[in-house]
Amino acid sequence: MVTRKPSPQFFGWIAPQAQPPARWNLAALDWELCGGKGGCRAECRHVLICDTSALGPAERLALAESDRPAWRLILLGVEDPKERAELINRGCAEALPAATGLHELQARARRVADMFGMLPRWRDTGPLTLDLFHRDARLGARWLSLHPREFGVLWRLADTPGERVTRKQLLEDVWRLSHEPETNSVEVHISRLRSKLALAGCEGLVETVPQGGYRLADAGRFLRADRPAEGDALDRYLRELGWAGVEAE
Repeated sequence: MVTRKPSPQFFGWIAPQAQPPARWNLAALDWELCGGKGGCRAECRHVLICDTSALGPAERLALAESDRPAWRLILLGVEDPKERAELINRGCAEALPAATGLHELQARARRVADMFGMLPRWRDTGPLTLDLFHRDARLGARWLSLHPREFGVLWRLADTPGERVTRKQLLEDVWRLSHEPETNSVEVHISRLRSKLALAGCEGLVETVPQGGYRLADAGRFLRADRPAEGDALDRYLRELGWAGVEAE
């Protein structure tokens, strides 16, 4: 019987120094340190551990707000219990004192990683990232500004990439209708979605199936290996702080 090696757990490190100190370095417990894409965090889909010991309360709050909802952020070096509560209320995964040890940090990081698995907030479709919380898609750091139903259609098609989804299924799953309305609402939203996808360089991602319905095309052909890394609001705030990032290999 072949024993399957578990998938590696990834974590990011955000701090004035480029590498985590031994007391917080999850790499010692077989986690893999990720530096993002080109040093940018916009496309990271894992926990980000932040040493905020050198920051004041206002700066820590701004850090959390820059990635809101900050579900991937574990902030270390927060000594005031009231401040920790406020940061968690703002959406941070964790806010912990500097005395937190490596094994406790791993347990909390694993809990956050498990939550990502239970509720898939992000879904990658070719070069696009679908964000269930924001109900929008983005290319790098640029949002497509999808209407909620345009997003719903794209998310539903991404459930079964390459497979046909009928108009009736879209009405049931996205519009929450069990009857055929006397409108062309599905077609209108598909048309608008395609226009926005085309502006993002993904023209043809949503295909019409000859038998009726729609499907996602092979998303791989929309990927560009030379697409430059783009930062998001979190990356911009880290640059304001002058914090060094760990460069991706």
